[in-house]
Amino acid sequence: MSHQPRGNDLRETLEAGDVALGVLESTYSPTIVELYAALGVDFVWIDLEHGGPSPWDAERLEGLLRAVDGTKTELLVRVPDTDPALVRKALDAGVRNVFLPRVGSAEELERAVRAGRFEYDGDPGRRGLANPRASRWGLADDYVTTEDESVVVGVTVETQSALDDLDAILEVPELGFVFIGPLDLSVSLGHPGEFDHPEVEEAVETIRSAAVDADVPVGGLGFGMDDVNEKAQQGYQLLNIGTTTGALQSAVTGWLDDYDAT
Repeated sequence: MSHQPRGNDLRETLEAGDVALGVLESTYSPTIVELYAALGVDFVWIDLEHGGPSPWDAERLEGLLRAVDGTKTELLVRVPDTDPALVRKALDAGVRNVFLPRVGSAEELERAVRAGRFEYDGDPGRRGLANPRASRWGLADDYVTTEDESVVVGVTVETQSALDDLDAILEVPELGFVFIGPLDLSVSLGHPGEFDHPEVEEAVETIRSAAVDADVPVGGLGFGMDDVNEKAQQGYQLLNIGTTTGALQSAVTGWLDDYDAT
């Protein structure tokens, strides 16, 4: 008995030049992830850098992944470090899309991207060959080839050092996308929380235009749907349109504000 491996709808969207819209799921609930998939979002962002379960907890990841099985929705999992071992651990659990934070250089990024592949830029990769959940425990057909064709490893550019090495970062082979991180970037540039500071805005535009010119998919945060629509017109292909906590706050606050106590 063998099984066809699962593809990656998010990778197909990016490669087609289309836009993917997603939500940051900040409660780490498989039920909420399942609801987002039913609602039809393109991806659910699971952030293991600033919260959530341990990135080494494959069992928790598997529960979140099962919530999107059989749907068009993908998980986008941000690990807390560029450690190649973390990349391999997430992919072996069945994650298709790994999101790296706070990369310092192209060399550091290349090590992490290489860790996610069996073959890399014509050379051997650093992915471990085993029979984990990603291979359907050894039942997936042509696992090695299909895995390399479906996995995406992307990176956030959110530090001064990454900004300084931007051109080399964009040339890293098999880089899935570049995500612009204005929050941490504002801290790194010495203007914490000042997203509209000229230096921060200039850095964001530098990253965006360089990624578009290099034909590397670019992602970012949407600050309201007008901003999302504008960024889609500017070449962004991966856009986070909100969070679970933000949606709940907006809905519940609206209900309370609309209550007529008279």
